[in-house]
Amino acid sequence: MSGSPKPYEPPPTRWRLPDPSRADRDGVVGVGGDLEPGTLLAAYRSGLFPMPYGRRRIIWFSPDPRAIIPLDGLVVSRSLRRSIRRYTVTRDTAFAEVMARCGDPRRPGGWITPAFLDAYTRLHHLGWAHSFECRDDQGQLVGGLYGVRIGGLFAGESMFHSATDASKVALVALVDWLNSTGGRLLDVQWLTPHLSSLGAVAVPRTSYLSLLTEAISP
Repeated sequence: MSGSPKPYEPPPTRWRLPDPSRADRDGVVGVGGDLEPGTLLAAYRSGLFPMPYGRRRIIWFSPDPRAIIPLDGLVVSRSLRRSIRRYTVTRDTAFAEVMARCGDPRRPGGWITPAFLDAYTRLHHLGWAHSFECRDDQGQLVGGLYGVRIGGLFAGESMFHSATDASKVALVALVDWLNSTGGRLLDVQWLTPHLSSLGAVAVPRTSYLSLLTEAISP
């Protein structure tokens, strides 16, 4: 897959974002603000990411430790290699649908609200947010993921699957894309057993912020 056109830089945020190193034990650095494109980009550039809080508010996180997948460390099992041959993967052909499927309220732990769907779709139209779509041999969307790319950073937000290994196949395609287009850092926020099985590791916040600075530097 080739690189994407240069994204459009939106107006800057009107907020003064909190210091990511001053998060509490749960990784929370602040509550409030908005989901304007400029705010989201400023947050990712400083090491923060948002989650919904209640019905209308936003909570900002900077976990310690932070989970990343080293771009040379993705674990691709033999069964996953077989699955790769069963699917077709595309990029940025169905961003809103992928995000909506990730936010299906029937999924355990679903957190993606309509406000988040709208905000990240706007970011996608500006060229910053990307999706990877995994389709079966009938062309049906059976898995995918989305996140935000800034320079060499890809901040993974969520993934879904409705067929075996479909989200993992999308992840393989993402890592291949990053490796072929100057990617340096794949952020996956919190370490889970599922992500650990794919090669994710936890790094101290200070290390993550250093890696982030290097990744987004011109």
